[in-house]
Amino acid sequence: MIETLLISALIIAIGVAFLLVKVLFRRNGEFSSQHIHDSEAMKERGIHCVMDQDREMRQSSRYAVSERNN
Repeated sequence: MIETLLISALIIAIGVAFLLVKVLFRRNGEFSSQHIHDSEAMKERGIHCVMDQDREMRQSSRYAVSERNN
């Protein structure tokens, strides 16, 4: 049991160390965006973020779910 916890902690520590190296030694020190709307491959396929798809559906279709103002 203790060995499993130590191995797990070691694996997590190695992962965090790799992330830290990426942040410290890159020029801007930032991670690339992971959002769908920032991906060129997704744009080429016509795939949008679910929030964008919902907004488009609400604006263009009479079958979209309407929001209620309370």
